[in-house]
Amino acid sequence: MNYEAMLAGTHFQVALAGPGAVLAGGFTSVSGLGMEADYEVYSEGGSSYPRYFFKNIKPRRLVLEQGIVTSVDGMSALMMMVNLGMSIPMTGAVILQDSFGAPVREWTVTGAHLIRYEGPQLNSNQVELAVNRIEFMYNGCV
Repeated sequence: MNYEAMLAGTHFQVALAGPGAVLAGGFTSVSGLGMEADYEVYSEGGSSYPRYFFKNIKPRRLVLEQGIVTSVDGMSALMMMVNLGMSIPMTGAVILQDSFGAPVREWTVTGAHLIRYEGPQLNSNQVELAVNRIEFMYNGCV
């Protein structure tokens, strides 16, 4: 199967919501989708088989790049809350869409907190996208 031809022209639709704020938009690049957990190894005397005990989940960074946020008021509200020292957890989905807009794959994100927003470089001679980079800290996706 020719995956390059199938993925040509794809993009990501992102929709995250939390109390008082909504972030929705389209992005050309999304990274950090995944999960990582720590385990503690415990070996009992006389047993050659170690046991693994769940310890905790390591935070990940969800990075959204080169896109347009369609919920401008929601993004402004989210940034204003962060500037006031409030961090609200966002929950939602990242959807990979083909060039016709049909969903190809979907990831569910929970407990995401805004940690970075980078707007476009302003240059009157070039057309730029509305968002250069948005980063969230979260505990993993499904």
